[in-house]
Amino acid sequence: MENTFFSLEVNRNNRFIRIFQIVFGLICAVLAVVWLILNLDSLKSNSTLWFSIIFLLGFAWYQINSGLGKGDKFIEIGQSTLKFKKNSLLPAKELNASDIKKVEIFPLSMVIFLKSGKKSIMRFGTTYTDIIEPIKKGIENFCTLNDLKLEFRKEEL
Repeated sequence: MENTFFSLEVNRNNRFIRIFQIVFGLICAVLAVVWLILNLDSLKSNSTLWFSIIFLLGFAWYQINSGLGKGDKFIEIGQSTLKFKKNSLLPAKELNASDIKKVEIFPLSMVIFLKSGKKSIMRFGTTYTDIIEPIKKGIENFCTLNDLKLEFRKEEL
């Protein structure tokens, strides 16, 4: 079984949009540094100016990260590993089949119970529901191949 990649992104940006995100992020970063240099004396007396600099730098990082494609959410199913990124800001998490105790699949999410007692929740989203069934089939094949307990559950309110 080769690695199967499923993107969970709401929209796939084209090259023009990604270049624009990188350029806009660089402009924000440069603007934050210039703002810091020009208002160095004011920063000592007015500490609230730090918030604008931190905001600009954080937004610049987010734009550059998104423009480079490192903020995309995904699930990658390998032969003995699951790699997924459920948040656009945090790094991807990789789990070995030997670390997984069981997997529960709900209509719009998946819960992975680890042998260490921790659990990881992956939400599929409601925008592109056509990708959910192939992901469920891939997880089912992964669990069968690695002898993992798999439960399909319904959410009850």
